[in-house]
This record gives sequence, structure tokens and C-alpha cells, in this order.
Amino acid sequence: MSLKAKLFRGLGDSTRLSILECLRVGEKSNSQIVEETGQSQSNVSNHLSCLLDCGLVQNRREGKNIFYSLRNKK
Repeated sequence: MSLKAKLFRGLGDSTRLSILECLRVGEKSNSQIVEETGQSQSNVSNHLSCLLDCGLVQNRREGKNIFYSLRNKK
């Protein structure tokens, strides 16, 4: 899939846009994203997987927690 297609796929859903907006202020855990977006855990996880695949977010593991942030390519 081309870079442009991945970008539009990532931005093509209101839940994914809500997640991206949530991450604009900084890194958040999965549970923080669920709380702030009002979406179910499984729904947020599915959308985060798409955003990771599209290259719009990155994650890091700290113990049992996974934290997500916007990916910043320089």
C-alpha cells in the first residue's frame, strides 16, 4: 500500500481521528485513550493497530503497560 493510501486510511475514521487528537498532547497508555475517547477497549486496540500499521503512531512497552504517541518523522 502506498504512503498516501496508508495516510488516508489512518485518517478515514472518526475514532482514529479522536485517538490522534488525544495523543496530540503527549504519550498515553491504552487505558487512558479508552477513557478519553469513550470507546471500548477492543475498539481502541483495533484502531491503534491500524494507526501503527499506517505509521501515524508509535508505541513502547513499560512493564505490562503499552504507551502510544504520535510518530514524528523528521
